[in-house]
Amino acid sequence: MNTKRWIALVIAGVVLVVSLGFQAVWSFLFSDFAGSFEDILAVEAGGFEPVVREQGDLSSQIAVLTVEGVIQDTGSSSSFIGSEGYRHQDFLRQIEAVKEDPTIKGVVLRVNSPGGGVVESAELHQEIVELTEEKPVYVSMGATAASGGYYISAPAQKIFASKETMTGSLGVIMQSINVSELADRFGVEMITVASGPYKDMLNPTKEVSEEERAILSSMVENSYNAFVEVIQNGREMSEEKVRTLADGRIYDGIQAKENGLIDEFGYLDDVIEAMKVDEDLEGAQVVEYRTTSSIGSLFSAQVGSLFGSGFSEVGMLERILQRSGGPRLMYLYTE
Repeated sequence: MNTKRWIALVIAGVVLVVSLGFQAVWSFLFSDFAGSFEDILAVEAGGFEPVVREQGDLSSQIAVLTVEGVIQDTGSSSSFIGSEGYRHQDFLRQIEAVKEDPTIKGVVLRVNSPGGGVVESAELHQEIVELTEEKPVYVSMGATAASGGYYISAPAQKIFASKETMTGSLGVIMQSINVSELADRFGVEMITVASGPYKDMLNPTKEVSEEERAILSSMVENSYNAFVEVIQNGREMSEEKVRTLADGRIYDGIQAKENGLIDEFGYLDDVIEAMKVDEDLEGAQVVEYRTTSSIGSLFSAQVGSLFGSGFSEVGMLERILQRSGGPRLMYLYTE
Protein backbone atom coordinates (compact mmCIF):
# COMPACT_ATOMS: atom_id res chain seq x y z
CA MET A 1 0.00 0.00 0.00
CA ASN A 2 1.55 3.32 -1.07
CA THR A 3 2.24 6.38 1.08
CA LYS A 4 -0.79 8.28 -0.18
CA ARG A 5 -3.16 5.54 0.97
CA TRP A 6 -1.50 5.24 4.37
CA ILE A 7 -1.90 9.00 4.83
CA ALA A 8 -5.57 8.75 3.78
CA LEU A 9 -6.20 5.96 6.30
CA VAL A 10 -4.61 8.01 9.07
CA ILE A 11 -6.77 11.00 8.13
CA ALA A 12 -9.89 8.81 8.10
CA GLY A 13 -9.01 7.55 11.59
CA VAL A 14 -8.50 11.10 12.84
CA VAL A 15 -11.84 12.11 11.34
CA LEU A 16 -13.55 9.26 13.21
CA VAL A 17 -11.95 10.26 16.53
CA VAL A 18 -12.86 13.92 16.00
CA SER A 19 -16.44 12.90 15.13
CA LEU A 20 -16.89 10.88 18.30
CA GLY A 21 -15.22 13.53 20.41
CA PHE A 22 -17.27 16.33 18.93
CA GLN A 23 -20.52 14.47 19.54
CA ALA A 24 -19.54 13.72 23.15
CA VAL A 25 -18.59 17.34 23.86
CA TRP A 26 -21.70 18.62 22.10
CA SER A 27 -23.92 16.35 24.20
CA PHE A 28 -22.17 17.43 27.43
CA LEU A 29 -22.34 21.17 26.75
CA PHE A 30 -25.94 21.32 25.61
CA SER A 31 -27.66 18.50 27.51
CA ASP A 32 -29.22 21.02 29.93
CA PHE A 33 -30.40 23.34 27.19
CA ALA A 34 -32.41 21.01 25.01
CA GLY A 35 -35.27 23.45 24.59
CA SER A 36 -33.07 26.38 23.59
CA PHE A 37 -30.99 24.39 21.14
CA GLU A 38 -33.67 22.06 19.82
CA ASP A 39 -33.26 23.13 16.22
CA ILE A 40 -29.48 22.87 16.31
CA LEU A 41 -29.61 19.43 17.84
CA ALA A 42 -32.15 18.37 15.23
CA VAL A 43 -29.67 19.29 12.52
CA GLU A 44 -26.94 17.19 14.17
CA ALA A 45 -29.22 14.18 14.67
CA GLY A 46 -30.81 14.43 11.24
CA GLY A 47 -34.55 14.31 10.70
CA PHE A 48 -37.06 15.26 8.04
CA GLU A 49 -39.00 18.22 6.78
CA PRO A 50 -41.93 18.61 4.35
CA VAL A 51 -41.01 20.66 1.29
CA VAL A 52 -43.68 22.01 -1.06
CA ARG A 53 -43.33 20.33 -4.43
CA GLU A 54 -46.50 21.79 -5.91
CA GLN A 55 -48.55 24.66 -4.50
CA GLY A 56 -52.20 24.04 -3.85
CA ASP A 57 -54.91 23.62 -1.22
CA LEU A 58 -53.29 23.44 2.24
CA SER A 59 -56.27 21.59 3.66
CA SER A 60 -56.01 18.82 1.06
CA GLN A 61 -52.45 17.63 0.55
CA ILE A 62 -50.63 14.72 -1.07
CA ALA A 63 -47.45 13.62 0.67
CA VAL A 64 -44.52 12.10 -1.19
CA LEU A 65 -42.33 9.78 0.90
CA THR A 66 -39.12 8.29 -0.48
CA VAL A 67 -37.40 5.01 0.33
CA GLU A 68 -33.93 5.34 -1.17
CA GLY A 69 -31.27 2.69 -0.71
CA VAL A 70 -30.96 -0.51 1.29
CA ILE A 71 -33.70 -0.98 3.90
CA GLN A 72 -31.74 -1.51 7.10
CA ASP A 73 -31.67 0.04 10.54
CA THR A 74 -28.29 1.73 10.86
CA GLY A 75 -29.52 4.40 13.27
CA SER A 76 -30.78 7.91 12.61
CA SER A 77 -27.43 9.60 13.14
CA SER A 78 -24.07 8.95 11.58
CA SER A 79 -20.43 9.59 12.24
CA PHE A 80 -18.40 12.00 10.17
CA ILE A 81 -17.52 9.20 7.78
CA GLY A 82 -21.00 7.66 7.80
CA SER A 83 -22.92 7.37 4.57
CA GLU A 84 -26.20 8.94 3.70
CA GLY A 85 -29.14 6.87 2.48
CA TYR A 86 -32.21 5.22 3.92
CA ARG A 87 -32.58 5.82 7.66
CA HIS A 88 -35.11 3.40 9.10
CA GLN A 89 -36.21 5.17 12.29
CA ASP A 90 -36.46 8.53 10.52
CA PHE A 91 -38.66 7.00 7.83
CA LEU A 92 -40.95 5.36 10.37
CA ARG A 93 -41.37 8.80 11.97
CA GLN A 94 -42.27 10.23 8.57
CA ILE A 95 -45.03 7.66 8.17
CA GLU A 96 -46.33 8.42 11.65
CA ALA A 97 -46.34 12.17 10.95
CA VAL A 98 -48.24 11.68 7.69
CA LYS A 99 -50.70 9.31 9.34
CA GLU A 100 -51.52 11.85 12.08
CA ASP A 101 -51.80 14.88 9.78
CA PRO A 102 -55.49 15.37 8.87
CA THR A 103 -54.58 17.61 5.91
CA ILE A 104 -52.75 14.72 4.19
CA LYS A 105 -55.38 13.02 2.04
CA GLY A 106 -53.14 10.69 0.05
CA VAL A 107 -49.59 9.34 0.03
CA VAL A 108 -47.26 8.56 -2.85
CA LEU A 109 -44.48 6.21 -1.80
CA ARG A 110 -41.42 6.60 -4.00
CA VAL A 111 -39.41 3.34 -3.84
CA ASN A 112 -35.90 3.13 -5.22
CA SER A 113 -34.43 0.22 -3.28
CA PRO A 114 -32.97 -3.26 -3.85
CA GLY A 115 -34.57 -4.34 -0.56
CA GLY A 116 -32.88 -5.01 2.74
CA GLY A 117 -33.24 -6.77 6.06
CA VAL A 118 -36.15 -9.12 6.69
CA VAL A 119 -36.97 -7.49 10.04
CA GLU A 120 -36.83 -3.91 8.79
CA SER A 121 -38.83 -4.73 5.66
CA ALA A 122 -41.52 -6.47 7.74
CA GLU A 123 -41.73 -3.54 10.17
CA LEU A 124 -41.98 -1.02 7.35
CA HIS A 125 -44.54 -3.17 5.54
CA GLN A 126 -46.74 -3.27 8.65
CA GLU A 127 -46.61 0.51 8.98
CA ILE A 128 -47.59 0.92 5.34
CA VAL A 129 -50.46 -1.54 5.74
CA GLU A 130 -51.77 0.53 8.66
CA LEU A 131 -51.34 3.71 6.61
CA THR A 132 -53.40 2.25 3.72
CA GLU A 133 -56.24 1.64 6.15
CA GLU A 134 -56.51 5.39 6.73
CA LYS A 135 -55.34 7.00 3.47
CA PRO A 136 -54.82 5.91 -0.13
CA VAL A 137 -51.22 4.93 -0.88
CA TYR A 138 -49.80 4.72 -4.39
CA VAL A 139 -46.28 3.48 -5.16
CA SER A 140 -43.96 5.03 -7.71
CA MET A 141 -41.09 2.65 -8.42
CA GLY A 142 -37.76 4.17 -9.40
CA ALA A 143 -34.88 2.49 -11.22
CA THR A 144 -34.95 -0.47 -8.79
CA ALA A 145 -37.71 -1.70 -6.49
CA ALA A 146 -36.79 -5.30 -5.94
CA SER A 147 -37.08 -7.93 -3.21
CA GLY A 148 -37.74 -5.97 0.02
CA GLY A 149 -38.43 -2.94 -2.18
CA TYR A 150 -41.34 -4.87 -3.66
CA TYR A 151 -42.29 -6.32 -0.27
CA ILE A 152 -43.03 -2.83 1.10
CA SER A 153 -44.80 -1.80 -2.13
CA ALA A 154 -47.25 -4.70 -2.20
CA PRO A 155 -49.89 -3.22 0.19
CA ALA A 156 -50.39 -0.08 -1.94
CA GLN A 157 -53.68 0.49 -3.71
CA LYS A 158 -51.80 1.00 -7.00
CA ILE A 159 -48.21 0.37 -8.08
CA PHE A 160 -46.63 2.31 -10.94
CA ALA A 161 -43.25 1.67 -12.56
CA SER A 162 -41.42 2.62 -15.71
CA LYS A 163 -40.89 0.03 -18.42
CA GLU A 164 -37.22 0.05 -17.47
CA THR A 165 -37.70 -0.43 -13.70
CA MET A 166 -35.93 -3.46 -12.24
CA THR A 167 -38.29 -5.22 -9.87
CA GLY A 168 -39.08 -8.76 -8.76
CA SER A 169 -36.26 -10.75 -7.11
CA LEU A 170 -39.04 -12.05 -4.88
CA GLY A 171 -37.52 -14.23 -2.22
CA VAL A 172 -35.04 -14.52 0.64
CA ILE A 173 -31.28 -14.80 0.77
CA MET A 174 -28.71 -15.47 3.46
CA GLN A 175 -25.05 -15.29 2.54
CA SER A 176 -21.72 -15.99 4.13
CA ILE A 177 -18.14 -16.29 2.88
CA ASN A 178 -16.17 -19.49 3.42
CA VAL A 179 -12.42 -18.90 3.70
CA SER A 180 -11.41 -22.26 5.18
CA GLU A 181 -9.05 -23.21 2.32
CA LEU A 182 -7.46 -19.76 2.37
CA ALA A 183 -6.99 -19.99 6.15
CA ASP A 184 -5.38 -23.42 5.81
CA ARG A 185 -3.02 -22.14 3.13
CA PHE A 186 -1.73 -19.36 5.36
CA GLY A 187 -1.83 -21.33 8.59
CA VAL A 188 -4.65 -19.33 10.15
CA GLU A 189 -6.71 -21.18 12.74
CA MET A 190 -10.04 -19.96 14.12
CA ILE A 191 -10.42 -21.01 17.75
CA THR A 192 -14.08 -21.19 18.76
CA VAL A 193 -15.50 -22.07 22.15
CA ALA A 194 -19.27 -22.43 21.84
CA SER A 195 -22.08 -23.58 24.12
CA GLY A 196 -23.59 -25.87 21.50
CA PRO A 197 -22.79 -27.57 18.18
CA TYR A 198 -24.75 -25.00 16.17
CA LYS A 199 -23.65 -21.81 17.94
CA ASP A 200 -21.07 -20.99 15.26
CA MET A 201 -23.15 -21.76 12.17
CA LEU A 202 -21.78 -20.03 9.06
CA ASN A 203 -18.38 -19.66 10.67
CA PRO A 204 -16.37 -18.55 7.60
CA THR A 205 -13.46 -20.85 8.48
CA LYS A 206 -15.36 -24.14 8.37
CA GLU A 207 -17.58 -25.97 5.94
CA VAL A 208 -21.34 -25.88 6.48
CA SER A 209 -22.66 -29.25 7.58
CA GLU A 210 -25.85 -30.79 6.19
CA GLU A 211 -27.54 -30.35 9.58
CA GLU A 212 -26.63 -26.65 9.65
CA ARG A 213 -27.79 -26.18 6.08
CA ALA A 214 -31.15 -27.76 6.98
CA ILE A 215 -31.60 -25.43 9.96
CA LEU A 216 -30.78 -22.34 7.90
CA SER A 217 -32.95 -23.49 4.99
CA SER A 218 -35.89 -23.79 7.38
CA MET A 219 -35.40 -20.18 8.46
CA VAL A 220 -35.17 -19.02 4.85
CA GLU A 221 -38.36 -20.96 4.03
CA ASN A 222 -40.25 -19.29 6.89
CA SER A 223 -39.32 -15.83 5.64
CA TYR A 224 -40.10 -16.85 2.06
CA ASN A 225 -43.58 -18.00 3.10
CA ALA A 226 -44.15 -14.62 4.76
CA PHE A 227 -43.10 -12.89 1.52
CA VAL A 228 -45.53 -15.02 -0.49
CA GLU A 229 -48.36 -14.13 1.89
CA VAL A 230 -47.57 -10.42 1.60
CA ILE A 231 -47.86 -10.57 -2.19
CA GLN A 232 -51.00 -12.70 -2.01
CA ASN A 233 -52.73 -10.18 0.22
CA GLY A 234 -51.40 -7.07 -1.46
CA ARG A 235 -51.92 -8.09 -5.08
CA GLU A 236 -54.89 -10.43 -4.53
CA MET A 237 -53.11 -13.29 -6.29
CA SER A 238 -53.39 -17.00 -5.76
CA GLU A 239 -50.62 -18.65 -3.77
CA GLU A 240 -49.77 -20.84 -6.76
CA LYS A 241 -49.22 -17.83 -9.04
CA VAL A 242 -47.17 -15.99 -6.44
CA ARG A 243 -44.88 -18.98 -5.91
CA THR A 244 -44.42 -19.29 -9.66
CA LEU A 245 -43.37 -15.64 -9.89
CA ALA A 246 -41.36 -15.64 -6.66
CA ASP A 247 -38.44 -17.79 -7.75
CA GLY A 248 -35.91 -15.02 -7.27
CA ARG A 249 -35.77 -13.83 -10.88
CA ILE A 250 -35.70 -10.14 -11.73
CA TYR A 251 -38.39 -8.52 -13.92
CA ASP A 252 -38.39 -5.33 -15.92
CA GLY A 253 -41.46 -3.08 -15.83
CA ILE A 254 -43.04 -4.65 -18.89
CA GLN A 255 -42.75 -8.17 -17.49
CA ALA A 256 -43.95 -7.00 -14.08
CA LYS A 257 -47.11 -5.54 -15.63
CA GLU A 258 -47.74 -8.67 -17.69
CA ASN A 259 -47.50 -10.75 -14.50
CA GLY A 260 -49.72 -8.46 -12.42
CA LEU A 261 -46.95 -7.24 -10.12
CA ILE A 262 -47.62 -3.60 -11.04
CA ASP A 263 -50.72 -1.77 -12.27
CA GLU A 264 -49.59 0.98 -14.61
CA PHE A 265 -46.57 2.55 -16.29
CA GLY A 266 -45.60 6.01 -15.14
CA TYR A 267 -43.08 8.20 -13.40
CA LEU A 268 -43.53 10.13 -10.16
CA ASP A 269 -45.44 13.04 -11.69
CA ASP A 270 -47.75 10.59 -13.46
CA VAL A 271 -48.48 8.84 -10.17
CA ILE A 272 -49.28 12.13 -8.43
CA GLU A 273 -51.66 13.11 -11.22
CA ALA A 274 -53.32 9.68 -11.15
CA MET A 275 -53.93 10.01 -7.41
CA LYS A 276 -55.46 13.45 -7.90
CA VAL A 277 -57.93 12.06 -10.44
CA ASP A 278 -58.70 8.79 -8.64
CA GLU A 279 -59.10 10.31 -5.18
CA ASP A 280 -60.75 13.59 -6.21
CA LEU A 281 -57.77 15.65 -5.07
CA GLU A 282 -57.54 18.12 -7.92
CA GLY A 283 -55.88 21.28 -6.66
CA ALA A 284 -54.24 19.53 -3.72
CA GLN A 285 -50.89 20.79 -2.51
CA VAL A 286 -48.09 18.26 -2.96
CA VAL A 287 -45.45 18.09 -0.23
CA GLU A 288 -42.33 15.99 -0.33
CA TYR A 289 -40.87 14.71 2.93
CA ARG A 290 -37.09 14.95 2.74
CA THR A 291 -34.55 13.63 5.19
CA THR A 292 -32.34 16.39 6.55
CA SER A 293 -28.61 15.79 6.69
CA SER A 294 -26.68 15.65 9.93
CA ILE A 295 -23.53 17.69 10.49
CA GLY A 296 -21.62 14.42 10.34
CA SER A 297 -23.01 13.47 6.96
CA LEU A 298 -22.16 16.89 5.54
CA PHE A 299 -18.58 16.43 6.70
CA SER A 300 -18.68 12.91 5.26
CA ALA A 301 -19.48 14.33 1.85
CA GLN A 302 -16.40 16.52 2.05
CA VAL A 303 -14.23 13.54 2.99
CA GLY A 304 -15.70 11.57 0.09
CA SER A 305 -14.99 14.36 -2.37
CA LEU A 306 -11.43 14.63 -1.05
CA PHE A 307 -10.54 10.98 -1.62
CA GLY A 308 -13.03 10.05 -4.32
CA SER A 309 -15.64 7.31 -4.35
CA GLY A 310 -13.14 4.76 -5.56
CA PHE A 311 -10.87 4.96 -2.52
CA SER A 312 -11.03 1.35 -1.37
CA GLU A 313 -9.41 1.65 2.06
CA VAL A 314 -11.77 4.39 3.25
CA GLY A 315 -14.71 2.42 1.88
CA MET A 316 -13.49 -0.71 3.62
CA LEU A 317 -13.05 1.15 6.92
CA GLU A 318 -16.56 2.55 6.58
CA ARG A 319 -18.06 -0.88 5.96
CA ILE A 320 -16.23 -2.33 8.95
CA LEU A 321 -17.46 0.48 11.21
CA GLN A 322 -21.03 0.08 9.99
CA ARG A 323 -21.06 -3.74 10.10
CA SER A 324 -24.18 -4.80 11.97
CA GLY A 325 -23.22 -8.41 12.72
CA GLY A 326 -23.00 -11.77 10.99
CA PRO A 327 -25.05 -13.21 8.12
CA ARG A 328 -28.67 -12.09 8.10
CA LEU A 329 -31.89 -13.11 6.42
CA MET A 330 -32.41 -10.53 3.69
CA TYR A 331 -35.09 -9.58 1.22
CA LEU A 332 -32.38 -8.21 -1.03
CA TYR A 333 -31.61 -8.13 -4.75
CA THR A 334 -27.87 -8.63 -5.16
CA GLU A 335 -26.17 -8.19 -8.51
